[in-house]
This record gives sequence, C-alpha cells and structure tokens, in this order.
Amino acid sequence: MGWTAEEFGASHEGWAGALLADGTEPGPVHLDPGTGSDFRQTREWWAYSGVLNRPRAAAARAACACGWRGAAQYPIDRAAEEADSLYEQVIEGPRGDWERHLDEVEARTVPLPAELAHLLERVEDQLNNLAGQAPVAALKAVAALERVTRSVARDAAYIAEADDLSWESIGTGLGISEKEARSRLTHYTCRR
Repeated sequence: MGWTAEEFGASHEGWAGALLADGTEPGPVHLDPGTGSDFRQTREWWAYSGVLNRPRAAAARAACACGWRGAAQYPIDRAAEEADSLYEQVIEGPRGDWERHLDEVEARTVPLPAELAHLLERVEDQLNNLAGQAPVAALKAVAALERVTRSVARDAAYIAEADDLSWESIGTGLGISEKEARSRLTHYTCRR
C-alpha cells in the first residue's frame, strides 16, 4: 500500500500515516493474515480504525521511511464517504506531499551532467523502440549495457571508497540512506 520511487528504493518509501486526535503518531499496528507467525506491521492510516482495540486515526499525513513527516494534516471523516471515495480522498494530499519531499531529496543529489542525462534518455528511447521491433536485439543491447554499467559501477565504488567520502555524503549524493549507500557500494565492489 506504500509508495515507492525506483530511484530511491526503500530509503524513501512513503505512506499516508495516521495521526491521533491529540496530534501524536501512533506506533505500528501488527496485522495477522491468519497464517500463524507471518505478522506484518503498518503505520498507514487505514489500519487505525478503532477496531480490535487499535487507536482511531483522526487525520492522515505524509510519512517517509527516512523519518520525514509532512506538515499538512488531512482529516479523516469516515462517516461522510463510502470506503473507496474516502480512501482516495485521504491519500491524495499525503501522496502529493510525499512526492514534493522526493523532489527536495532529488534536488540535494549529485546532478548528472546534462549531456549524459540526455544520452541516457536517448538510449532508453532507442532500447524501447528496439524491444518492440526486434526484442532479441534489444536483449543483446541490454546485456552489453549491463556489462558496461557493472564495470563502471565497480570502478566508481572503489574510487569513492578510496577518496574517503563519508557514507552520509554518498547517501545524500545518491538520495538514499547511509545504510543503503554502504549496501550499494558493497554490492558494486563484490560483483564480478
């Protein structure tokens, strides 16, 4: 039910979080799918309905796995709307706030040179066209691109480590958490 942006992965997974009537954010709700020990946690607004001794959410706000919380609160009026309409009404505002948060995260990342960004767009367009016309040729091109990116990623990761860049600066530059940055560089340096 959460929102993800492929570029930022789990570091910036978002959701419409719950706020209680006193303005506090409740702890996670544990959901039991009925299969024994396979419990799932959520902090999404819909789980705080007052059922099963859970607190009842009075409002929703945007939330992100990085710890960011939106300033705007969106009241939940369960009596006023049918379920589908209520769901869309409640998540519309928080999702827009979360998307603006991602824009701010993107603005702090290391910018790609304009020429390279344009080239990447052209490569994507050409690969998409090729996939429709000659899918096996597109797969061959993707394999070649994967070899190039694997090699460059490994070299860049080693250089970043040799430059003694902090995990915080690498994470900020990529728009991900320090933990995710460390994992990504380790993935790149361990790949053969």
